[in-house]
Parts: sequence; C-alpha cells; structure tokens
Amino acid sequence: MQKFALPLLIDQTSKILILGTIPGDQSIAKQQYYGNNGNHFWKIVFTIFGENYNSNYEEKKQLLKTHGIALWNVLASCIREGSSDSKIKNETVNDFENLHIQYPNIRHIFFESKTAAKFYQKYVKPNNKVKYHILPSTSGLNARMTFEQKIESWKELAATAQSEI
Repeated sequence: MQKFALPLLIDQTSKILILGTIPGDQSIAKQQYYGNNGNHFWKIVFTIFGENYNSNYEEKKQLLKTHGIALWNVLASCIREGSSDSKIKNETVNDFENLHIQYPNIRHIFFESKTAAKFYQKYVKPNNKVKYHILPSTSGLNARMTFEQKIESWKELAATAQSEI
C-alpha cells in the first residue's frame, strides 16, 4: 500500500530537524507525527525537556517549536504493508536540498532511527553545515532498550537544543 509523509513541521527559528523514516499507519490516519500510543517519542521529548506530558497535539508541536525543533520524514513516499520500516519498497526521498535553502538555520539533524539514517545516507548528499546524530528508535517495537535507556540517549537532543538557543 502506498504511504506518504506528513507535512513538514518547521519555521524560520528551527535549528534542529528530527527525521523519522515515514509515518506508521496510525500516524497517517491521525495526521499526527508519532500518533501511535505505543511509540515513546512524545513522552521522551517531554521528559528530556523537563515538561509534564500533554496529549494535546498542538501542545506537543508547541513544545518542539519552543526548543527550535522541526519534524519531518526522510521518505516522501513508499510502498509498505503495515507500519514496519523493514517492509519499505519503492521509496522516494523528500527534497532536502530545497529544505536547506528555505531553512538555512537547520544546523543539526537527528535521525529517529538507524533506518531513517540509512535511507537518508542512501539518497541525500550530506550538507557540510549540518551535524548529524543517530538516536535509538522511539518505537515500542524497539525492545532492545528500555524506556529509561532511550531517555538517556535522547538527552543529547535536549543538550543540543540548549546550546543552540
């Protein structure tokens, strides 16, 4: 089944871009990044920034904006049955060349999984003005790490956001 990325969440103050691979079925249905309740993304982000978790999507987006963080996907579209990145075929990549022209303040890209980084490295020429970071997947399917271990790894994002203010 054909899957499409969600719209880019960004503004001119964004200095950090978090990239997932492509949204899962629940996120696509809700039209919300990390919309699957089994995904720990939002709980991790609220925790690393010392905020109480809020399930309101507008509040979630505001938290990222406050810290200069944008969200997008590496892939613009793909064929995939279900939500597993391992089943991706016939992928097309988003236009990162134009992204960097339109949003020159992006200085850090954090990949939300090794798979997102793999697709980016396969299709996108690195930008020498950007530092790249790979974080562990926040997916509930990533059982190799506990929630607490994911939080520890994701603290790099909070430290980077603080240093970019």
